[in-house]
Amino acid sequence: MHKAQHKGPQQKRQGGARRGRLEKLACQLGNEDRQARIAVELIGGRVESIAYYSKWKPRTCSVHIVRDDAYSKWEDTGHVTVVTLNEEKGSFLIDHSRRAVKFLFREIDRERFCGMHGKITGSLTVTRGRAQCELEGVMDYFEEQPAPAVPVPPATPAELQGVPLS
Repeated sequence: MHKAQHKGPQQKRQGGARRGRLEKLACQLGNEDRQARIAVELIGGRVESIAYYSKWKPRTCSVHIVRDDAYSKWEDTGHVTVVTLNEEKGSFLIDHSRRAVKFLFREIDRERFCGMHGKITGSLTVTRGRAQCELEGVMDYFEEQPAPAVPVPPATPAELQGVPLS
């Protein structure tokens, strides 16, 4: 096989050839009943796919996004990638460094990915060589409080005419 035919670490995608080494990172934080985990594939140091899973017994949440899929738009600028989800379902800001990849969750729609109301906001960092994630805010879940009742103004004397008093 010629060098030109050797596919090795190069990966072909719809958006053109991605070059570089394939790297897989993963981490988790928590216990069996309440946990967050992420698996990330990078090619040439750039995120190609994200698989985020969280469990807050009995609820689970699963987000899987792949570069060049029909459900997201990816923009790379320097060491930062912005992933915007279709239908205004939120976005990820991905900050790549030599040591870690940090994901900022920005108003990710829980209804679509988790089947519950609310948004996922916060950060999750996966560090090369570490099995434990760093997590901030992503697993916070606040029940939506019902809107406060609008006070009804007292009835005026004109409105009370003809209303029995007993």
